[in-house]
Order: sequence, then C-alpha cells, then structure tokens
Amino acid sequence: MTTSYSTETDSTPGQPVPPSSSVGRQVAAAPQAGGDREPQARDPHALRHRVELGIVLLATAVLYLWNLGASGWANPFYSAAAQAGSQNWTAWFFGSSDAANSITVDKPPASLWIMDLSVRVFGLSSWSILVPEALMGVATAWLLYLAVRRAAAPATGDPRIAHRAGLLAAVVMAITPVATLMFRFNNPDALLVLLMTAAGYATLRSIQDNKLRWLLLAGVLLGFGFLTKQLQVLLVVPGFAVAYVVAAPGGVGRRLLRLLGAGAAMVVAAGWWLAVVELVPANMRPFIGGSQNNSILELTLGYNGLGRLSGQETGSVGGGNGWGVPGLFRMFNSEFGGQIAWLLPSVLVLGAGLLWLGRRAPRTDSVRASVIVWGSWVLVTGLVFSFMAGIIHPYYAVALAPGIAGLAGLGGALLWQHRAQLVAAVMLAVAVAAAGFTAFELLGSTTAYGPLLRWAVLFGALAAAAGLLLSGRFTSRILQRTTAALALAASLAGPLAYSISTASVTHSGAIPSAGPATTFGGFGGFGGRGGFGQNGFGQAGQNNGTQNTPPQALQQSGTQGGGFGGNRQGGGMGGLLGATTPSSEMVATLKSGASKYTWAAAVVGSNNAAGYQLATELPVMAVGGFNGTDPSPTLEQFQQLVAQGKIHYFIAGGTMQGSSGSEAPAQIAQWVAANFQAQSIGGTTVYALAG
Repeated sequence: MTTSYSTETDSTPGQPVPPSSSVGRQVAAAPQAGGDREPQARDPHALRHRVELGIVLLATAVLYLWNLGASGWANPFYSAAAQAGSQNWTAWFFGSSDAANSITVDKPPASLWIMDLSVRVFGLSSWSILVPEALMGVATAWLLYLAVRRAAAPATGDPRIAHRAGLLAAVVMAITPVATLMFRFNNPDALLVLLMTAAGYATLRSIQDNKLRWLLLAGVLLGFGFLTKQLQVLLVVPGFAVAYVVAAPGGVGRRLLRLLGAGAAMVVAAGWWLAVVELVPANMRPFIGGSQNNSILELTLGYNGLGRLSGQETGSVGGGNGWGVPGLFRMFNSEFGGQIAWLLPSVLVLGAGLLWLGRRAPRTDSVRASVIVWGSWVLVTGLVFSFMAGIIHPYYAVALAPGIAGLAGLGGALLWQHRAQLVAAVMLAVAVAAAGFTAFELLGSTTAYGPLLRWAVLFGALAAAAGLLLSGRFTSRILQRTTAALALAASLAGPLAYSISTASVTHSGAIPSAGPATTFGGFGGFGGRGGFGQNGFGQAGQNNGTQNTPPQALQQSGTQGGGFGGNRQGGGMGGLLGATTPSSEMVATLKSGASKYTWAAAVVGSNNAAGYQLATELPVMAVGGFNGTDPSPTLEQFQQLVAQGKIHYFIAGGTMQGSSGSEAPAQIAQWVAANFQAQSIGGTTVYALAG
C-alpha cells in the first residue's frame, strides 16, 4: 500500500482520502504546469473563491492600514531619507539621508525608492510613507495564496481544497504579529519580504511550468532584494536552488545551466547599482553610511554582511551579548517568541508529514518542491538568526513569516485531506497540539488578555488534536467541520490577538516590537531574557518619556526608559534611537535664511538629524551617520564647509558612540564648542557657524 498525495475525486470534498490512494494516480507533470487561470476555468466555484480571497485580502488591508498615521514618522531615519529623495534625484538614487547628499543610510536604497516616489506624488506625510509598506503586505499574502494553491491543486485533485490551502497560507502570513508590525512600518524589511516571496513563487512556477523566464525573474527579484537589505536575501537562495535541481523537469545538466542563468540574472540585478556607486568618484556622491572607508563593498561584506554573523562590526553600537545570547532556542525567547514563534514547531511537523506522504511521488512533484522552498526558508533563516552574534533585532524575524505561512497552508490542507491515514492524522494532531502549547507559553508572558485566552487555546488545541486522531473515522460532516474549525481557532487565536494589539498601538524608533507588554523570561527554560533588558541598554517594555532626552544623557544614566529615544506605546522592546522632536522656536530658527546655506544645520547622528529635517523639510547633515561612528565628514572637511559658509548651525548633543569606528564626530563637536558661542533655542544648545 502506498501513502502519497492523490487526485482522488470520488470522495466528497472535506472527506478524508482513503488509505488506498496511490501515487500512480497523481496528476502528471503537464497538468501541474497549468497557469493560475486554468484550474479556475474548470472550477464551478471560481467566483466564490475570488470573493473569499478578496475578503481575506481586504481584511489584511484593514489590519495593516487601520489608524496607520498614528505612528507618525515610524522610523524617522528612513522617513527623513524619503523626504530627501523626494527633493533631490541624486539623493533618491544613492539613498542619502539629506537632500544635500552628505551621507547615505546604512542600507542600499531600493526600499527608499518606493517611499521617495510616494512622497513626491502625495507630499510628505506619515501616510505617504507608510501606505506603500501596507500594500506590500497585502501583495505578499496574495502571492502566498497563489503559490500554495498552485502546489495543492494537482496534489488534492480538488480546486476547493487547493483554494482553502492558499487562503490558510495568506491568513497565517497576514496575522503573524511581526508581519503586522513591519507592514505598518517603514524599515526595508517589508519590501525584502515581498521580493523574497515573489522570488519563491517564481521559482515554484518555473518548476511547475518548465519555463526559464520564471526562473530568471526569480533571480531578478532576489537581486533587487539584495538592493533592499544586502546579504540577508541570500538566506533563501540555497533552498530555491535545491528545489529547482531536485524537482524541475529536464536533465541534470539542463537544470544546472538554467540555475547559472538565474544566478547571473541575480548578479546583474544587484550588481549594476553597486558598480555605479563604486565607479562614481567619491567627491561626486554622498559618503556610504555604515562604512569606514566610503565603500559600498565594505558595507556589504562588513557592517551588513559577515560582521552580522561574527559580531565584529566596526562602528556598531553593540555586538555579542549586547544583542542577546545566541542559541538554538533564540526564536522562542522573550524578545523573539511573540513576534514569530507561534506556529514554528507546528510547521516543521507539517513539513515532515508532507515529505513522508509524498515519499513515492514523482521527482517533479510540486508539493515536495514547495516543502523544500518553504521548509529550507524557515530552517536556514531561523538557524542563522538564532546563532548570529552581531546586530539582530526581533523584527528581523518577519523574514521567517512567508516560509511558515507556506508550510502551514500546504501542510494543513493536505494532511487534513489524508487524515484517514494514521501518519497524516498523527502529524496533524501533533502540529495542532504544538501550536496550543506554544501559544500557552507565549500568552503567559503578558497579562493583556487575562488567563482565559491562554487556557482556552490550550484546551481547544488538545481537544482538536484528539478529534483529529479520530476524524478519519467520523461519518458526520458536522463533527469533521467542528474539529477543523476548533483546530484553526486554537492555532491562530494567539497570533491574531497579538496582531490586533500590534495594530492598535503606535510604533516609532529604530527597534519596534509587536504585541502587548510582556514579562516573559524565556521559553520553557530555554533562551533566557537576552536582548537589551539585561545588558545596560534600558529595561524592555518601559517608556519613561525619553524621546527628547539627548542620547548621551541616556548613555550616562545606563538604564533609563525603553531605549535611546523613540517611543513604542505597547510592549516588548521600546524604540531605540528615536528622533528628537524640535521646538517650534527651533524650527523657525532653522528655517530663517535657510536658502543661503547648503545645510540648515549639522548634528551628530542620523536620528537626531532626522527629527530636525522632517520638521523643517530642509537638509540637515548627519555627522557620523546612524551611530555617530562614520568618518563623514572628517574634522578637516567639516572645517572647510564651515569656512565656505555652507552650514548654518551646529546642534549640540548626539547619538551614542560604539566601541569602534571613527572619532571624527566627537572631534567636530569639540572643535565647534571650542570656537563658537553657544546659545539656547527652545531648550536646545545651538552654535551659529555662519550668518
């Protein structure tokens, strides 16, 4: 007897496929290659399916767009760069922090290009910056639906089951708390996740349709993912390559040759911008923020590359235990657990179940290819995040969400269809029970929902797991549907509650966090607190009104507030390095006579500069870049700019200094204090450098 996916259509939809299903009855490769429209053309329920998909996507849009403007500038570091790029095309191309092109942000500019254009069209506002991010989230959910539905259709033989698999994947993606957070925020991660998901869809489409153009498109999308957040996009590449080599039609040589073509497409899509930056003379472009030698290659391989793994990041503000304790269970600890861990154990079980059921399927089986794509995505990214010693923030976990959602949708639907088989029923029951236990632990980290939800989820999951073990013997469709509904409710209630909490509060600063306030000390004894709360960077989950406190004062005081400035009216880690909100008197002073100067002001640190720049919509030089540790400008260069009358004011105060990097920003601040008269404007110390 063979246990495998089947296209049995003689059973009633929703009924389990009998154990006698044979792999020999699976749809051949040619029908699998049908386009997205083809299955629906034969499906009498196509209209209903479109309506249901529309409802899911509309609900996702509401979740991501509701009260979006309340977060203000969200991450002012990127908002200021969007403002700069909307005023100056050079700033747009290079991703400059200011329209006068002093220094770039510490990432490539792809995510800024979209925000910049939105601001150009609709004007500078929170909505023009954040709405594109929310729409990226809706598009990501839609692509997951398409990818999972296409894989499930030939395996199930029922368009309705394939449709439900796609819907489940889209829902899981939409309500993953960290996804709700980041698609309501303006960090590069929203675009990165969209591009990686699109590349995953294109890879699977290439396998299913045997079309080279889809594989080349995947390479181009990954290349632009590199221009969004550099080396992080490469974490999904090994799994995509393995899936293609294992499952694509044709001989091994042909498959490898096509992969080389996709690799070349990726290199070209990413490399053209890097080549331009390297070839343009340094005096004709802004300084490359995050580097010490004004080099995009240094930024790629160092601060944003291998340094993230080793913790050796010149110019960083931390490293090692300053970013939490690396370890196998990091994704379950107090900082990451509520962001992403809800279904993480469950989808690993579901993926294993799919591989077991399809062990005798043809090499080109679309389900196996999908499991390789989504499963390797979760495993490789999760392990790298767990053990990297450099800078890592909880919101990085959003990169895991598409892989988790893809496995959840595909595994949930196919194992449910095969629940008459003991292995499928056990795997599905274990996955639901694991989701219940995980939610029970994570919900125990907060008092926001009281004990009722926590216990209801646990008992509901256990009851559903018991029902799943028996569901193959149920003859009543009511009992079957009740079991399925209970399993879904118990598995998704926790992340849904966290996502609603995330959307109901404001988020700003450089390190946002999803969900309500937490007191979680670890997952089942694993992981420990980690992160910032016990490492001198401030107590997590607190907000003591430090948004306008100079960062150096916070550095001296040790553990004030929820980080260095910023604001998060929720829980988890507060914002880090939030922008200053200048007084009206300060804004008026900076605007007065600003047309005479290249920069209205200069201040140490990009986040400090961002606050003044967004308030005035004038170029403000970020001395030292994001951390105040970049050699931009040097003391000599700054003195020349002052002598040329290009900088009007120098604003005292600056961001915290790392243990490495340039001392030029500190030297500039000392030189200004020693040679110019200080004055107080709206409670801020300012030095007039010209006029």
